[in-house]
Amino acid sequence: MATTKQNNIVIKNKKASFDYEFIETFVAGIVLTGTEIKSIRLGKAGLVDSYCLIINRELWVRGMYIAEYFYGTYNNHDARKDRKLLLNRKELKKIEELSKNTGYTIVPTKLFLNEKGLVKVVIAVAKGKKLYDKRQSLREKDDQRDMERARRG
Repeated sequence: MATTKQNNIVIKNKKASFDYEFIETFVAGIVLTGTEIKSIRLGKAGLVDSYCLIINRELWVRGMYIAEYFYGTYNNHDARKDRKLLLNRKELKKIEELSKNTGYTIVPTKLFLNEKGLVKVVIAVAKGKKLYDKRQSLREKDDQRDMERARRG
């Protein structure tokens, strides 16, 4: 029995890196049902417009999209329900302290399967960028692309 796990599922929130400046990142586990994990393994999830909040000293992700599993029956899940994130108490306290600052928020940046086949979420405590910061990010990205082109050819 030679089975190889394909752990190449990585779902990124590209909009978050454009809209926010990441201050600190954490890796958290997530509580999922059977049909949710099956949908994620098929790559049918999205982090756009999702955010995290702390309720009763627990971290929850709100607005994360996990498509309903095609073969799911009455046990299928709601696509945009709130899902609990798993962190230790020390990390939760640090996130809570950082997010109390004005203009700071908690956003999920990446969803992936680790080597054990468990789903993990990379979350970041982030500060919103101003419009001129976004323009600067685009300018730096264009400059980097131009330098790569000049180096190649």
